[in-house]
Amino acid sequence: MTRVIRLHLVSVKLPKAYVKGLDTLVERGTFPTRSEAIRVAIRDFLKRELWLSGSPLTMPSQPDD
Repeated sequence: MTRVIRLHLVSVKLPKAYVKGLDTLVERGTFPTRSEAIRVAIRDFLKRELWLSGSPLTMPSQPDD
């Protein structure tokens, strides 16, 4: 059974160096898109800062977790 993860559009402004770094990761094949690289970075940040530190917020289901 395939789970459907609803994605929401969030616009952010980033310094040029961050965008270049994201593009480098995509060019190397580390991530398929900028968006996926950003999703992984945010997920890992939230795990570290909220979910693993005992925050009452619960971690959403992730297709790769």
